[in-house]
Amino acid sequence: MPRVNTVEVTIFVLFFLLVTVLGFLASRWRRGDTLMHLDEWGLGGRSFGSWITWFLIGGDIYTAYTFVAVPALVFGAGAAGFFAVPYTVVVYPLIFLVVIRLWSVSHVRGFVTPADFVRSRFDSPTMALLVAITGIVATMPYIALQLVGIEAVLKTMGVTGEWPIIAAFVILAVYTYNSGLRAPALIAFVKDILIYLTIIVAVIVIPSKLGGWEAIFGAADAKFTAAKSGGVLLGQAGQLQYATLALGSALALFLYPHSITGTLAAKNRDVLKRNMSALPIYSLALGFIALLGFMAIAAGTTPVGTDANTIVPRLFQDMFPSWFAGIAFAAVGIGALVPAAIMSIAAANLFTRNIYKEYLRRDASPAQEAKVAKIASLVVKLGAVAAILLIDPQFSIDLQLIGGVIILQTLPSVAIGLYTRWLHRGALIAGWVAGMGAGMLMLYNVPRVGPGGVVLREHWGGSAFSLGKLGLDTTYTVYAGFLALLVNLLVTVVVTVVLRAMHVDDGVDGTSPSDYTAEREDPSVRDLPDPLSDEPLTGPATTPRH
Repeated sequence: MPRVNTVEVTIFVLFFLLVTVLGFLASRWRRGDTLMHLDEWGLGGRSFGSWITWFLIGGDIYTAYTFVAVPALVFGAGAAGFFAVPYTVVVYPLIFLVVIRLWSVSHVRGFVTPADFVRSRFDSPTMALLVAITGIVATMPYIALQLVGIEAVLKTMGVTGEWPIIAAFVILAVYTYNSGLRAPALIAFVKDILIYLTIIVAVIVIPSKLGGWEAIFGAADAKFTAAKSGGVLLGQAGQLQYATLALGSALALFLYPHSITGTLAAKNRDVLKRNMSALPIYSLALGFIALLGFMAIAAGTTPVGTDANTIVPRLFQDMFPSWFAGIAFAAVGIGALVPAAIMSIAAANLFTRNIYKEYLRRDASPAQEAKVAKIASLVVKLGAVAAILLIDPQFSIDLQLIGGVIILQTLPSVAIGLYTRWLHRGALIAGWVAGMGAGMLMLYNVPRVGPGGVVLREHWGGSAFSLGKLGLDTTYTVYAGFLALLVNLLVTVVVTVVLRAMHVDDGVDGTSPSDYTAEREDPSVRDLPDPLSDEPLTGPATTPRH
């Protein structure tokens, strides 16, 4: 274990204090009359413009997972680790028309969560509950992944023990409780500036020190050739897994509650259109970040102990003076805090609107909802801390991939539901049960395989499911979430046909076709209600939102 580097720790702490101050000041930034309303506390008043939304969504999507987990996977597995680059390229065209429809119907009907939409669209409290539970469960490992990033940085600086991580999240919990979504929105500016600064310097300085890109790729190729594992080029056997993983991850990304929270906070549809066009800029940075794994190989970087997640922090420590390494570590640390805050807010919104209000207190006022959401956000963070203390994956990216398998099961009701109501509400429930069961069974049967094909763990070893387990004569693997989604869709369609043939009641659609194309200026787009009133939080208002 390295000794504590005082310079790195000092700079890291200074930036952490800076964002802490910003987090508390955010409660006064662009606020309405009160924060005691989910539209204000949980969605920032639904008023963020293009720049704020761009930083917020970017800070939400490109997390500590980007800086730590992806390069660690590239360092250990080679080309397979680059799956994150194509999936962030194709995701924006895929969800372009989805998010603007969700924005419109949510602003007309006052929806705060995707489960609100499902409840109204399919007239199904049960399916809405399943969507809410799925979102909360899928978010927990994603928050835990952010803790992995902070832990990797602390280890590299020589700071050991669990208390620093706990202290960081206690502070995060307090200013998130106080300021809501405005806190991560404001801090995201600092986070992205630090990350872009670090990446620009890294891709210029590190290759020049290592003899150029030819030397970097040559060293990576030599390593994987000698180990007979992975490679700088993707082998034929891994192509199906790579393709399904990239596509599955792209489909899952904007089903996550925190991604939807960021989009609903935008002030109009044009903001989202501009952002979906501009956000691929982050994908370029992600490509360079992934290459840090190959740079670490060329530099002969070794992790702290056996923790592969420390590869990039150690690379920065080896390549840069302590003061700049401290800045880079701050970028990773803040890159964990911003998404963790948004994720906890999104999970809290789900619990409050779709569990607490739906099943525990139907007459809860908006102010009471906001209070419960604040408390729930604290509980979610505690759960994430507990998860990371109990789970020790070889590659932290597995946490996100497992969450992806789970959240994909909401695609039929949320994403497809935005375009058609043909799928029967009973079939959606049956499909969710089938898909979730298949996904968990496949994840359970994925072993952890080490160098030389040695099985290190029999179960829960990743998300690459072998098709040979289905009786096929092949060594190919496929992303478990992709197969689980296919099971979900198949069951949903078949059961829909059966239930419609039996004329089983399908409830009443609580939305109208015009809801899905409404602009901010349309009279149907609702205004913020009085947080002390008992006004229902669904149904169009008679006055436009200002």
